[in-house]
Formats: sequence, C-alpha cells, structure tokens
Amino acid sequence: MKQIATIFTFLGLLLLTSCNSDPSLQKYFVENTENKNFIALDVSPNILNVEKTKLSTEQNEALKSFDKMNILAFKRNDKNQAEYEAERTKVNTILKNPKYQQLMKFGSGKDGASVSYVGTDENIEEFVIYANRNENGFALVRVLGKNMNPNNIMTLMTVLKESNIDMEQLKPLQQLIK
Repeated sequence: MKQIATIFTFLGLLLLTSCNSDPSLQKYFVENTENKNFIALDVSPNILNVEKTKLSTEQNEALKSFDKMNILAFKRNDKNQAEYEAERTKVNTILKNPKYQQLMKFGSGKDGASVSYVGTDENIEEFVIYANRNENGFALVRVLGKNMNPNNIMTLMTVLKESNIDMEQLKPLQQLIK
C-alpha cells in the first residue's frame, strides 16, 4: 500500500512540474476563440487552390511543410477600447518571450507588424505574424508546419502568387475590415 501511495505522489509531482503556466500564443488562441470581440479562423492548405502537378519539386516540398494557419483577430470599436489595450498588452508580453524569435518588425507606436518564429533556423515549428492598427484592432496569424525553414517560406510565397485563394474560408475576416 505504501508503494502505491509513493507512486501516486511521484506521478502527481511529475504532472505538476510538467505543466507549463507560461503564457503562450496557443493558450491565448484557445482562451479567446469564443470571445465576442475576436474573430477566430483555422485555415487549411487547400485555401491556396493550386494544381500540384504544375508546381516544381521545391514548391511541392514547401507546400507539404505547411499544415495550417490559425488566425485570431480583435475588432476594436468605441465600446471596447480598454479591452483592446489590455489584449494588445497580453500579446506583446507573450511575443517578448525568447521562444518567439523576431525576424522583422515594421511600423511604429500603435500601428505596425512583426514576424517571428518558433524553432531553429532549419526546423521552424511556427511563424507568427502580428499586425496592429489602432483604429481597426489587431490580428495574429500562426503558420504551423513540419520541417519548415526560411527557404520553404520564401518558396511558399511564390506558390501564393500562383494560387487561386479560396476567399470563402476568409469571409469572417471581412468583419474586421468594415
């Protein structure tokens, strides 16, 4: 009986130490999916609507590395200014974590955008695009994949140019622009 209690105690301690309470974008997305001020979308690779037979080997490889995109957008209005500021602060705090390595940043003050990534230069797990415009709100885009690298991302950009994007999947974002 004493051995069973010891095992349960050990498993309980293991479970407690393995839980990470640090804020992350994944947690942030989950917590805000149902919030009325947010628009949440999951976008699959089929949004690109490309003929894979017309793609080069390199383009097909880049497309295979892309799993999905998660989009979370906060639509700011006159009634939710305080919440907008609070949520923007939360996102900025999360993105300051060294886990999110910033590639570039443009704009200044309350209007701007940044591109960050999680992983190593040769094995990127996710790209994060964060765009903020004081008058409209902000949007977070997580591009998730397997074995992504900077070359794959650049190649994926060429695929985007040749794609016939399925705008129906992006329809909920039109609310943000209005």
